[in-house]
Amino acid sequence: MQSTLSSTARHIVIATRRSRLALWQAEHIKQRLEALHSGLSVELLAMSTRGDEMLEARLDKAGGKGLFVKELEVALAEERADLAVHSMKDVPVELPEGFVLAAITEREDPRDAFVSNRYDSLGELPAGAILGTSSLRRAAQIAERHPSLEIRTLRGNVETRLAKLDRGEYDAIVLAAAGLKRLGLGARIRGCLEIDQSLPSAGQGALGIECRAGRTEIMALATSLADPSSAACVRAERAVNRALGGNCAVPLGAYAHIEGGRIRLAALVASVDGRRIARASDEGEFIEPEALGERVAELLRQRGAVEILANLAAPES
Repeated sequence: MQSTLSSTARHIVIATRRSRLALWQAEHIKQRLEALHSGLSVELLAMSTRGDEMLEARLDKAGGKGLFVKELEVALAEERADLAVHSMKDVPVELPEGFVLAAITEREDPRDAFVSNRYDSLGELPAGAILGTSSLRRAAQIAERHPSLEIRTLRGNVETRLAKLDRGEYDAIVLAAAGLKRLGLGARIRGCLEIDQSLPSAGQGALGIECRAGRTEIMALATSLADPSSAACVRAERAVNRALGGNCAVPLGAYAHIEGGRIRLAALVASVDGRRIARASDEGEFIEPEALGERVAELLRQRGAVEILANLAAPES
């Protein structure tokens, strides 16, 4: 059902990264907003971020996932853009003062995808096979189950990563299923890793819409696209990250889903080599996702997460 804008804000600008996936996501939000709000026109402002430019450096060494959102937030602050669209897994758990997540939209497939030109699954990879991933979280969980694999860092956008695979630099790679499906590349997926094999990153598969606090009508536009179930699950997952100080330097996974009107949440913290993993799960009220996330974080602390995090933070000798 369409709504009519109540004020003069009939043209808005969405800040987005320049990658094909980011542009797809921003275009998706643009189309949904224009379909829902009569008289609204939406323009995209494509930008390059530090995260896009640092193609070879590991994110945890270069400054974290916030490298993908900072320039977009500057555009919001300078009023060159009204909204920014992000993959929720790239959004730091603490936003700068004056910014809000106005909406989390309906989630795509949250799982990790196995992609290979020669093998159908992780289990088929021979000892010594080279597996590429950009994520310490994925690497740790795969190393736990498949210690004979050689896991190497894989950076770049989706197309770049697939090209490296196709050139034979890797025997297989693991990517987010959502990104491949959104780009029409679902046929490249040999199989998805089930949640109990590879717990996703908090917010994986969901899109977030950010804006400046206090911009009432802009916030209302964004909120019209919110999906309450996806938002509650992502908020629970992000609460685990927040409670444990999680970032891309910490192999931390968290995934929540709705079951019987309640939220069920599972999370883990791992050592980089996958030799130590603390796991925990719990369930809670739909209206209190953050409280559930904090409880699960405390369970992780009781099961060894404190020691794992301390070792991750220790300086390299």
